[in-house]
Amino acid sequence: MVMSKAPTVAKYLAELPADRRATLQEVRRVILKNLDKDFEEGIQYGMIGYHVPHRLYPAGYHCDPKQPLPYAALAAQKNHSAIYLMCVYGSAKNQAWFRKEWAKSGKKLDMGKSCIRFQKVEDVALDVIGKAIARVTAREFITHYEDALQKSRQK
Repeated sequence: MVMSKAPTVAKYLAELPADRRATLQEVRRVILKNLDKDFEEGIQYGMIGYHVPHRLYPAGYHCDPKQPLPYAALAAQKNHSAIYLMCVYGSAKNQAWFRKEWAKSGKKLDMGKSCIRFQKVEDVALDVIGKAIARVTAREFITHYEDALQKSRQK
């Protein structure tokens, strides 16, 4: 799947084969349980996205201000599933914490800059995902995002 045209999370999940749907639903359950109340879930960039809504951050995402500020995403890609964690990607401190916590789980970490790739739910340190999601509130994420934007513009 890569980029879905599904307009809702329910339709996105319905498009998936049963095994991949079950895997994403379990990871999604952990995200929703730990997500700050100011974030919202929806479809963003063809994936299940978790974002700071425009009502809280009217400026939106600098790459496309019509889009709300992305925080995390969950997707079924062609050969794997992935969770994208902007709160880990944008912070060396959070990334170090994340890698250390994942290592404690004993599970193999297949990670890019922001994405954690996996085949099945058993490959995922769900408690670490939950803690990573819960570590940063929407308001803290906005502050971090604006600081990072300002630093990048000064270069």
